[in-house]
Amino acid sequence: MGFQKLGAEFKYDDDKDIYYVEQPKSGLSGAYLHMDEISVTGTANVVMAAVLAKGKTTIYNAACEPYVQQLCRMLQRMGAKIDGLGSNLLHIEGVERLCGTEHRCLPDMIEIGSFIGLAAMTQSDITIKNAGVEHLGIIPYTFERLGIRIDRKGDDLHIPAQEHYEIQTFIDGSILTIYDAPWPGFTPDLMSIVLVVATQARGSVLVHQKMFESRLFFVDKLIDMGAQIILCDPHRATVIGLDRRYPLRGIEMTSPDIRAGQALLIAALSAKGKSVIHNVHQIDRGYQHIDRRLNAIGANIRRM
Repeated sequence: MGFQKLGAEFKYDDDKDIYYVEQPKSGLSGAYLHMDEISVTGTANVVMAAVLAKGKTTIYNAACEPYVQQLCRMLQRMGAKIDGLGSNLLHIEGVERLCGTEHRCLPDMIEIGSFIGLAAMTQSDITIKNAGVEHLGIIPYTFERLGIRIDRKGDDLHIPAQEHYEIQTFIDGSILTIYDAPWPGFTPDLMSIVLVVATQARGSVLVHQKMFESRLFFVDKLIDMGAQIILCDPHRATVIGLDRRYPLRGIEMTSPDIRAGQALLIAALSAKGKSVIHNVHQIDRGYQHIDRRLNAIGANIRRM
């Protein structure tokens, strides 16, 4: 829909079952776009099209994650005219051409959050170098609410070994709720990590996965490993922390998706005995060479 408002034409090929996108001979033209959903990829694609479109483009309900911000800053250095960085309202004045630039990509905040959870679960002393701390938003704070200690040293994060970590409660003493939301809220891609980390904490937490369907359908594997989890409905799970009194046990399981797969890997690394995880290409999609990197800091992972 966004590209159509800029003037692009979509044609469907019945034989090949694919869409073709054609740019009009006069080029794309600026337009007002109200995004149906807050989409990082959708916003990035429209921004890249709009910087070379004729006239002014306004994108409302745009994603404002650090990924989108770094793309806009790179395009600005290339000559693009973009206003509103960091907000959900972007104004773009099209230019005739862009020039080259040099850009350093941000660290992956999902990997960083996963390594924080890994350190807590395995009682490991881990330092995450060049973490891009100023771009992590509330990710460190959310893990600190689970009782995990995080020391900030410049652009590095140090997670010391902890025998115990205790989940906070709300000010009235009620059970803590952690839920996902579009940026600057807590990213949905770390909800599975929060859930698995809570299994060995002291205290309880309600994990509310609001943004996506079926993201909690891996908790049965954690229950089989010995975790105390109540699946309230497809979007909510209550985790009762065992405070390490009953360690998880290794089992054979299958990774259903990228984030659940990494959560199961963290659970397996903290469990007693051997675990076997199938369908690991899902984990590889989000965590390159994860077995080699974790083996380098003491893990015992063998790819079969």
